[in-house]
Amino acid sequence: MNIIEISNLTMSYGKARGIENVSLSVKEGEIFGFIGPNGAGKSTTIRTLLGFLFPSSGTAKIFGLDCVSESKAIKRDIGYLPSEVNYYDDMKVKDLLSYSAKFYKKDCRARIAELCDIFQLDLNKKIDDLSLGNKKKTAIVQALLHEPKLLIFDEPTSGLDPLMQNTLFDVLKKENKKGTTIFFSSHVLSEVQQLCNRVAIIKEGCILNVGSIKELAENRYVKVKIDFANPSDIQRITLAEGTDFRIENNHVHFMYGGNANNLIEVLSSYDIQALLIEELSLEEVFIHYYEKEGV
Repeated sequence: MNIIEISNLTMSYGKARGIENVSLSVKEGEIFGFIGPNGAGKSTTIRTLLGFLFPSSGTAKIFGLDCVSESKAIKRDIGYLPSEVNYYDDMKVKDLLSYSAKFYKKDCRARIAELCDIFQLDLNKKIDDLSLGNKKKTAIVQALLHEPKLLIFDEPTSGLDPLMQNTLFDVLKKENKKGTTIFFSSHVLSEVQQLCNRVAIIKEGCILNVGSIKELAENRYVKVKIDFANPSDIQRITLAEGTDFRIENNHVHFMYGGNANNLIEVLSSYDIQALLIEELSLEEVFIHYYEKEGV
């Protein structure tokens, strides 16, 4: 079952770019990554999903419900963390969370106490007295307090120190084991690689690819480094499936996307001192998608 279904979703801001023909689906119980640099269209997609923006065309559904006409029903079972949070400064943390809990037909007091303990959040502090990180932790607790079926987190680690980032990841993994579906938007690739099952790459409002972390990381490309015994061989080597050639001293670095047997056959005619072949990291795959010709 798909928890999120987006089909040809387009959101235009007049002459300014929004998103164009975005299509993807998120399965029940998975942690889905949504990656792209700032300004790629991640937040616009999320805000359209949540009914904060109305699409120019296309459709979006959550829990099988239309995100425009049935937005109110959808929001009962969603926990949303925006990339930037703003609250009334004179409210205390406990008052804000208590107010938020009233939107749901359940007693959230024990859950709030548990989460505030995990995230080391002082309930008696005023919002105005909180650091950026503590404001973000308040928003995280607010998103989690009603134990929603779906979490939509937009750049959730901004403002958090590394230890608290790890705490957040631990909490999200535990929620996911309980059956919660997570839509995790970020421009930090290491986070996505650590947490997510599948990812979608977005650039300039358009989806470039959707696949598992393993599929994207494999992508038929590897990094190759060759140390030649004869420096003149550096200039002679040609590989149709090789890209991004760099020469450093007697070393050649490049990305290779062809058959491994073909690579070995070509290299067998050279005097090679050392050969290193490595898989691409998700970050390198991401950069490749953004830089390859025609994208």
